[in-house]
Amino acid sequence: MSRPTRADARAYPFFSDEHVMLRDTIRRFIAERVLPVADDWEEAGYVPREILREMGELGLLGMSFDPAYGGGGLDALANVVLAEELGRSTYGGFAVTVLVHTEMASPHLHHAGTPAQLERWMPELISGRKISAVAMTEADAGSDLASMRTRAERSAGGWVLNGSKMFITNGVHGDLFFVAAKTGAAGRNHDMTMFVLEKGMAGFEIARPLKKHGWWSSDTAELSFQDCFVPQDQLLGAENRGFYALVRNLQNERLVLGAQAIGEASRALELTLEWVRQRKAFGATLWDKQAIRQRLAARFAEVEAARALVYNTAWRVAQGQDVVREVSMIKALCGTLVNRVMYDCVQFHGGMGYVRETAIERMARDARIQSIGGGATEVMLDEVAKRL
Repeated sequence: MSRPTRADARAYPFFSDEHVMLRDTIRRFIAERVLPVADDWEEAGYVPREILREMGELGLLGMSFDPAYGGGGLDALANVVLAEELGRSTYGGFAVTVLVHTEMASPHLHHAGTPAQLERWMPELISGRKISAVAMTEADAGSDLASMRTRAERSAGGWVLNGSKMFITNGVHGDLFFVAAKTGAAGRNHDMTMFVLEKGMAGFEIARPLKKHGWWSSDTAELSFQDCFVPQDQLLGAENRGFYALVRNLQNERLVLGAQAIGEASRALELTLEWVRQRKAFGATLWDKQAIRQRLAARFAEVEAARALVYNTAWRVAQGQDVVREVSMIKALCGTLVNRVMYDCVQFHGGMGYVRETAIERMARDARIQSIGGGATEVMLDEVAKRL
């Protein structure tokens, strides 16, 4: 994998030398510590904890968090750099294992934790000594958060939680879970509260690990809560305000998922370009076929345009601007685009694109979830339409 240079970054004036050095650090780590062994993680179904701890030691698991707890104090552009480079690794399961921890789960604690909660858990998350998950999705409640059924009822000294969660990334090997549950009166569908649960609490079980179409090295689970007592000091944020906490962080989630998709699409096109330039058919290379090179050119152009939207939106986030419409555009656009790119890349690899000897086969499987997870494309387009 080539190393980024300052010349690369000049095309996008948002990036500082610090961002360029960060990209170089991530790319070198992936080349040295991920690519040689990640096939083993695919078979095992999870990313080894020592790899995540190494990322913590490099400062990659809390780049935008408060330095008081070991964070880097960086901006949204740094998070986009991380997500894009993880996407370029070609291992979507590894990428999402990290991003759920850094961008989708632990921000809930960083934004809403009490001083005692932050002191207790934030250094552990930033260092990689503990890995986090966010549990909001249910079997019958995905993009429609208000339809969740898991409930928490007040009890002496805390709350009692009952219900289940589905498709939870880091659900098997995670340590700290940020769980959303209904806490309001009947009919008040947006009255949810967030809680911090630790693995091993009585009544909290990993119901089953899930086998998936893609993202094999990301451990994913169904969670079960049966009369699980949660002490009052593990309530996260304000009672009945959890829905708004979830919505707030979904904006960051959709931005980094877009960046991950752009990294995946870019790397897939690079690998396919190498392939068609050396693969011969009917007396010439595939690159000599006008239809193939023009379609690849179109895909490169589309990815570059989407990348510009992602970068510009991250810069706007760093300026404190409202980007709800833009991140919804990004999630819809990039989730669809990466699948279109993968379709062509598999097609141009021919039979080799369908066997597990090539990165393209794995990447095509991994990409399919990008138009579903974190907000389905159709839901995202409706969010955009509301703001036109």
